[in-house]
Amino acid sequence: MDALKRTYRLQIMVNAEELAVLDAWRFEKRLPNRAEAVRALLQRCLMAKDYETDRGARSVEFGVLNRPGD
Repeated sequence: MDALKRTYRLQIMVNAEELAVLDAWRFEKRLPNRAEAVRALLQRCLMAKDYETDRGARSVEFGVLNRPGD
Protein backbone atom coordinates (compact mmCIF):
# COMPACT_ATOMS: atom_id res chain seq x y z
CA MET A 1 0.00 0.00 0.00
CA ASP A 2 2.98 2.36 0.55
CA ALA A 3 3.64 2.35 -3.20
CA LEU A 4 0.31 4.14 -3.71
CA LYS A 5 0.92 6.74 -1.01
CA ARG A 6 1.04 10.09 -2.77
CA THR A 7 3.18 12.63 -0.97
CA TYR A 8 3.92 15.07 -3.80
CA ARG A 9 1.59 17.67 -5.26
CA LEU A 10 1.79 18.69 -8.88
CA GLN A 11 -0.05 21.82 -9.97
CA ILE A 12 -0.71 22.83 -13.56
CA MET A 13 -2.55 25.77 -15.04
CA VAL A 14 -4.99 25.21 -17.92
CA ASN A 15 -7.42 27.48 -19.70
CA ALA A 16 -11.19 26.94 -19.83
CA GLU A 17 -11.09 25.11 -23.16
CA GLU A 18 -8.37 22.73 -21.99
CA LEU A 19 -10.30 22.01 -18.79
CA ALA A 20 -13.45 21.29 -20.80
CA VAL A 21 -11.54 18.81 -22.98
CA LEU A 22 -10.07 17.11 -19.90
CA ASP A 23 -13.46 16.89 -18.22
CA ALA A 24 -15.09 15.47 -21.38
CA TRP A 25 -12.37 12.83 -21.68
CA ARG A 26 -12.65 12.01 -17.97
CA PHE A 27 -16.42 11.56 -18.28
CA GLU A 28 -16.05 9.41 -21.40
CA LYS A 29 -13.58 7.14 -19.58
CA ARG A 30 -15.69 7.18 -16.38
CA LEU A 31 -12.76 8.27 -14.21
CA PRO A 32 -13.66 9.38 -10.68
CA ASN A 33 -11.92 12.77 -10.67
CA ARG A 34 -9.61 15.11 -12.57
CA ALA A 35 -6.51 13.91 -10.74
CA GLU A 36 -7.13 10.34 -11.88
CA ALA A 37 -7.70 11.57 -15.44
CA VAL A 38 -4.39 13.41 -15.41
CA ARG A 39 -2.63 10.33 -14.01
CA ALA A 40 -4.14 8.17 -16.78
CA LEU A 41 -3.04 10.65 -19.45
CA LEU A 42 0.46 10.88 -17.99
CA GLN A 43 0.73 7.10 -17.99
CA ARG A 44 -0.29 6.95 -21.65
CA CYS A 45 2.10 9.75 -22.59
CA LEU A 46 5.05 8.24 -20.76
CA MET A 47 4.48 4.96 -22.57
CA ALA A 48 4.44 6.67 -25.99
CA LYS A 49 7.66 6.35 -27.94
CA ASP A 50 7.08 8.98 -30.64
CA TYR A 51 6.68 12.19 -28.65
CA GLU A 52 9.06 14.85 -29.92
CA THR A 53 9.34 18.36 -28.59
CA ASP A 54 11.00 21.59 -29.64
CA ARG A 55 13.81 21.91 -27.12
CA GLY A 56 14.00 25.67 -27.64
CA ALA A 57 10.33 26.26 -26.83
CA ARG A 58 9.24 28.07 -23.69
CA SER A 59 6.74 26.48 -21.32
CA VAL A 60 4.15 29.16 -22.08
CA GLU A 61 4.09 27.89 -25.69
CA PHE A 62 2.86 24.44 -24.65
CA GLY A 63 -0.79 23.64 -24.18
CA VAL A 64 -3.10 20.69 -23.92
CA LEU A 65 -4.65 21.32 -27.32
CA ASN A 66 -1.52 22.33 -29.22
CA ARG A 67 2.25 22.03 -29.21
CA PRO A 68 4.89 24.47 -30.45
CA GLY A 69 4.85 24.63 -34.23
CA ASP A 70 1.24 23.38 -34.54
